[in-house]
Amino acid sequence: MSYTAAKAAPRLPLDEEIVRPTFRRERAAFKRGVWPVAGCDEAGRGPLAGPVVAAAVILDPDNIPRGLDDSKRLTPARREVLYERICARAQVAVAMAPPSRIDRDNILRASLWALARAVASLPVKPQLVFVDGRDRIDAGCECQAVIGGDGLVASIAAASIVAKVTRDRLMTCLGAAHPGYGFERHMGYSVPEHFAALDRLGPTVHHRRTFSPVAGALAELADTDDVVTAILPL
Repeated sequence: MSYTAAKAAPRLPLDEEIVRPTFRRERAAFKRGVWPVAGCDEAGRGPLAGPVVAAAVILDPDNIPRGLDDSKRLTPARREVLYERICARAQVAVAMAPPSRIDRDNILRASLWALARAVASLPVKPQLVFVDGRDRIDAGCECQAVIGGDGLVASIAAASIVAKVTRDRLMTCLGAAHPGYGFERHMGYSVPEHFAALDRLGPTVHHRRTFSPVAGALAELADTDDVVTAILPL
């Protein structure tokens, strides 16, 4: 093969190593006498409807479920399996910030509030909390924020799975209670099906009124009584 042909030949992509969450940070804390250690994460910052769901998890060092990962990298079926294993083997707590709090406080403050509530609801008080993202929370103990933590820290990954599965199950229930919106498919996110339902049916009480597509739909209904009433209150 000539130099020119070799230069033109496509190069095979180099496989990049996929980083998986580990228990390294938790184990290091344990070795210096800091225990229990919790991880916490939330699901549902971006949607137009439904609550932000936060979860906190303290893993058992001797019984960590295999396959923990950022919930976004897992299939729904795999998340369900891991959710059951986490709840059976770990200390778990969940808290929610409803749309009313999101509208009152803004989405970031409501999310941090829900994360702190989840940690406070754990059956045992942690001495250290790892939280996904840039912002620490008022955990009542040492707290470390880990950017991309759901893909790096095992306990945060477990919390991300619990939060995601819990929220998806709730949105499926809201979909059954409010036919036509498709909550059970898009989980309240900004997709064409959801925009069409807002135009056709108007917002429900589960919609976040300060999010612009919902605010616009409400403005169109300002002089009517067409807003759907709550069937499953949050």
